[in-house]
Amino acid sequence: MLREMIPVFDRPTLTRNPVARFEREMDKMMESLTGRRGGWEAFEPRMNLAETEKEFEVTVELPGLKAEEVRVEVMNGELWISGERKEEKEEKGKTWHRIERRYGEFRRVVPLPTAVEEGKVEARFEGGLLKVVLPKTEEAKPRHIEVKVT
Repeated sequence: MLREMIPVFDRPTLTRNPVARFEREMDKMMESLTGRRGGWEAFEPRMNLAETEKEFEVTVELPGLKAEEVRVEVMNGELWISGERKEEKEEKGKTWHRIERRYGEFRRVVPLPTAVEEGKVEARFEGGLLKVVLPKTEEAKPRHIEVKVT
């Protein structure tokens, strides 16, 4: 009788798979921290940041999105990329056994190490890949200093 009063998640004998138990415990912990179920598995696109002498180049993977669903802004020395991946509608007659694809709003904020020419920033979206080119200001570009022999 006492066993029925213990919540299922707290019954160690019911979960033989230690990995599944760990995942459930992590879900519970993250839900208590964020206040939303599955908040730690939100959609967060992968990103690369590269630098040359003249510019920064940011590449973000956004498969399944359209260019009009993505917003790119530069403000206060930061690059902001945001948007939303919509969840697909559930189809009748299907029983889902596993759902791993992530959905929801996202925002990536990239602090820029040096000043950029905000008016010359370019963003291109093709094949699920967003490429943002941020030219550095003249002051931020490296300068060659000649070493003199004395």
